Amino acid sequence: MATAEGKHIAIVTGSALGLGYELARQLIGKGWLVAGIDFNAERQAELADQFGSDNYRAFVGDVSDETFVNDAIAKIAKLGHIDLLINNAGQPSFKVPTGYVAADVDKCLKGLKGMILWSVATLKACGEQDLKIANVMSTAATRGNANESVYCATKWGEKGYTQSLKAAYKGTSVKVVGVYPGGIDTDFYRDSHDYVSLDKQHSFMSPAELAEVILFNLVNEANLTVSDILIERNYR
Repeated sequence: MATAEGKHIAIVTGSALGLGYELARQLIGKGWLVAGIDFNAERQAELADQFGSDNYRAFVGDVSDETFVNDAIAKIAKLGHIDLLINNAGQPSFKVPTGYVAADVDKCLKGLKGMILWSVATLKACGEQDLKIANVMSTAATRGNANESVYCATKWGEKGYTQSLKAAYKGTSVKVVGVYPGGIDTDFYRDSHDYVSLDKQHSFMSPAELAEVILFNLVNEANLTVSDILIERNYR
């Protein structure tokens, strides 16, 4: 389905920077209207100017705030049927096992909570029909990693939620895709120099190239759905 202007509608959480920005930018390049969700108000204003209101609608708030989620979904649904939800937002916390405190747990859990809230609200707005949900997680959802215990725990939770959604909507027009990328060359890891060295950071994947691969699998005319996308970086 599409809006009166002929555009498909996508929601991208964590759209201001990094992979989320590239997903939004490339969807717009494909003719989509993107509702971008992020807490970075300054960056959201920049993107609204960059892309224009015909292509990008900026929503500023915490993805784990239920009131914000429901208010935003109500506004987006007035634009037309929502075709794609990309749950991309999340925050890292990389520490030795004994270094974690409650604030770190809460920080990591925002991504899981947001994934659930945006999925539920979008499913309701779409009448549980003709919707694709892509949950961007991490390869940390597929294995345990040293110094990522809480981060892995939340990503495994996101994987469990994703798999449960797949089971609930099997055989319907709601399609659920799990996306598991490895390290990405963004501030997500740059701000964790105590854990990820700059030399290692430079070997990580380009967010632009990663977004291209993800969207190649998500947005196409083929009568099929790629249910899981596991993407590892090339080691050089």
